[in-house]
Amino acid sequence: MEFSTYALWSGYAAIAVLGLTIIAFVLKWGFRFRLVGATGFIAVLSIGLFGLGLGLFDRAEVEGSVHFNRVYDNGANQLVISVPASITPTELEATLLQAANTYRSYGRGSRDGDNKMTVRARAIIHPKPNLSKPLYLGQVRRTLGVQEDQGIKVEIDKKAFAQLPKSKS
Repeated sequence: MEFSTYALWSGYAAIAVLGLTIIAFVLKWGFRFRLVGATGFIAVLSIGLFGLGLGLFDRAEVEGSVHFNRVYDNGANQLVISVPASITPTELEATLLQAANTYRSYGRGSRDGDNKMTVRARAIIHPKPNLSKPLYLGQVRRTLGVQEDQGIKVEIDKKAFAQLPKSKS
């Protein structure tokens, strides 16, 4: 279900409790003032769910992207994601674009006046037994506070890709 469905049913509940509150006042029930509080709470809940249903969480999917995890976020202009070591350069480009779109927010601000957000992708490699090393594969830079950024720059480190373990397929 979506937030708009929850908002609809919560609105129905608010109307039902409002009707019960009116009946309680007409019949002078002892708990009528408690119903006023319950009606107000359900109404505020309905309004909040309606606001979330307007599409606050809509994210455009980038074709070819793979699953990633956010491992560092300074809340402003720097973000690091973790990708699997089996990723290809084409998948990395799509994944970086997906991350840049997913974490773009009007609330982010640059601390150095650059007005650009940098998303870096890293994979974990194991050069020796019991040794793990982060390997940065690429990055994307986009303008902060703009929904459709035409100047997105994706940089992929080909030397880093050469260090990735070869798949055994």
